[in-house]
Amino acid sequence: MRVERIEASKHKKGRILVFLEDGACLKITEQELLDFGLRSGDELDEAALGRLKEAAGVSNTKAAAADLIGKRAMSRRDLERKLREKGASEAEARYAAEWLEAIGALNDAEYAAALVRHCAQLGYGPARVREKLYEKGVPRELWDEALEELPADGGQVEDFLRSKLRGRIPDEKEKRRLTNALLRRGFPWGEVKAAWRRMGEEVQED
Repeated sequence: MRVERIEASKHKKGRILVFLEDGACLKITEQELLDFGLRSGDELDEAALGRLKEAAGVSNTKAAAADLIGKRAMSRRDLERKLREKGASEAEARYAAEWLEAIGALNDAEYAAALVRHCAQLGYGPARVREKLYEKGVPRELWDEALEELPADGGQVEDFLRSKLRGRIPDEKEKRRLTNALLRRGFPWGEVKAAWRRMGEEVQED
């Protein structure tokens, strides 16, 4: 297979376009261009072409991975899943994720901690936060350390109640409504009951 021409990409710095005689265009990096010693007019045997295509696949996947993680933080599991959805092989997706981890751009532990802090700001309790960690593909061995980012004094529950009541004394219907809202947010019953008690109110579990 002959290399028809080689051009630098006009849209992405460091990207090299290799046009082959069959009309294919392979996207590689400058380093790969040097590694293969490619020049226009080169003839590639089947083995060399296979290696070049493999390198191009890895290079494209790494670029896609960097774009994805640059737009939004995510877990390694979700990154690899999105890369496979874009056409990367399992091996290419895994290699790209390992590369991002090696350069410090992908870190499940840091992502887990940030996710917990975000959930806390949204007013979520421990159970709901665990659901989010599961949904986002955070490895379970990282959950306990990440959950330490949650306030531990029950203040979230009391702050929620006070913001809703604004000094009013609630009737039983409102207490049930607010209690159920907190339970849906993932706060444990004991913590909700204790917050009501600190506010001088008693609630019964349904």
